[in-house]
Amino acid sequence: MIKRIVVSALFLILIGYAVYSFADNGKDEANGPNEYDVSGDTSQEGTGMMPPNTPKGIQEGEQAPDFELETVDGETIRLSDLKGKKVFLNFWATWCPPCKEEMPEMQKFHEEFGDEVEIVAVNVTTTETSVDDVQKYLEQEGYTFQVPLDKRNQVSSEYQAITIPTTYFIGTDGTVQQSRQVGPMTYDFMVKMKDDLK
Repeated sequence: MIKRIVVSALFLILIGYAVYSFADNGKDEANGPNEYDVSGDTSQEGTGMMPPNTPKGIQEGEQAPDFELETVDGETIRLSDLKGKKVFLNFWATWCPPCKEEMPEMQKFHEEFGDEVEIVAVNVTTTETSVDDVQKYLEQEGYTFQVPLDKRNQVSSEYQAITIPTTYFIGTDGTVQQSRQVGPMTYDFMVKMKDDLK
């Protein structure tokens, strides 16, 4: 008899705990299921998540790591081949709204200052449905700057392009000369960065 009472009491305690846990979890659902602001920066749109102590990418004053990628046109591009030129190294994808926002600005800048600054817009291809989608998007919008395909996510990872778009500003000496830009760039911002690079 006592054994039955103890078992019944334990059973009721477990049921009570389950009900309490369920009710407590429901409070978090007020903001939507599984929606948590982990960025700490409320002004940032579309930020990515990084584990603690993740390096923040290549820093100002550091040599920009060399890479070799195939472009959407099937040509090979090496960053080291551009030494002596100013370079805007941009990371983007076709599904990314802020990327789409800055692309026309980049094209306008490219048409005006392409002889002074090389735009290298690295497509984060591992996030795309297909390479054909990238090519169709570029043709449809009429973008003519260089677009290498990062099919193995090697360059994006090395440059810590966790959030896209991300742009690095590389001087003629091959070093990153300005702080990277996370988020879309405007034409005026690009002109300022061009003038600040040596």
